[in-house]
Amino acid sequence: MKVGYIGVGNMGGPMCRNIIKKSNHAVTVFDLNPAAVKTCTDLGATAAKSVAEATRGADIVMTSLPMPRDVEAVTLGDGGILANIGKGQTYIDLSTNAPSMVKKIGAAFAAKGIAMLDAPVSGGTTGAEAATIAIMVGGDKKVFDDALPVLQSFSANVIHMGPLGSGTVAKLCNNMLSFCNMAALCESMMLGATYGLDPEKLLHVIENSSGNSNAIKNFTARALVGHYSPPSFALDLAYKDLHLALELGDELGVPLQQGAATHNLQRLAKGMGWGPDDSSSVLRVYETMLRRKVKP
Repeated sequence: MKVGYIGVGNMGGPMCRNIIKKSNHAVTVFDLNPAAVKTCTDLGATAAKSVAEATRGADIVMTSLPMPRDVEAVTLGDGGILANIGKGQTYIDLSTNAPSMVKKIGAAFAAKGIAMLDAPVSGGTTGAEAATIAIMVGGDKKVFDDALPVLQSFSANVIHMGPLGSGTVAKLCNNMLSFCNMAALCESMMLGATYGLDPEKLLHVIENSSGNSNAIKNFTARALVGHYSPPSFALDLAYKDLHLALELGDELGVPLQQGAATHNLQRLAKGMGWGPDDSSSVLRVYETMLRRKVKP
């Protein structure tokens, strides 16, 4: 297949490079960062000069972009994907988008007879590099089946969730839980450390007890040792994802009490200047307010 790939940054880059390395698909890439493009062309991809050039002639066009507004601009804006894609081509958005934006873009593409899948991913940059990320896909099952060989070239865990938008909702549910786990872990660690417990021993207990979660891994590698930059998953993006989940809760009338509390903690951390750093920076809010480190 011919793949047009738009957005080869922290997450998009390693996913795109795995397509190039692990398959025989012909890949054309576009990104505003020339260095990011070069990491892909060095492996055999072709550089496009525009979104339009990456779109034309591709069997599948993919985007991996930071914000819903970025996806909207690249798909529906002047010179964007919709203006240059034709019947027989498929559009797949790998970004963490807003469900309402997915529906808006999907309707615009459907009016032109173009199939769309929403396929956000989870697993961080480490999972993207190792091709172990989970991909949650929404859209027509036949379109999903046809696109599966490309998706499997950069993920060992591809799950069809249902109609268009289902993948995005699954991603928001997953991320909300992940961020709440991290916030609760930071609170627990600060409580234990303030009492005088050895933080590494406490982590070992939690990791082998009922309090265990995937947050332990990132906390140990990042927050415990103060290694917040470069981020595994930036706080700014985590805040955006949780904001989208809370918006969905408003739309559906579902109370999200833990999500709201965690979002406010993230807002504090952003206000203290840690937005570009790792999302585990929420620990630093506690450390700053209490004037002590979990691990001195």
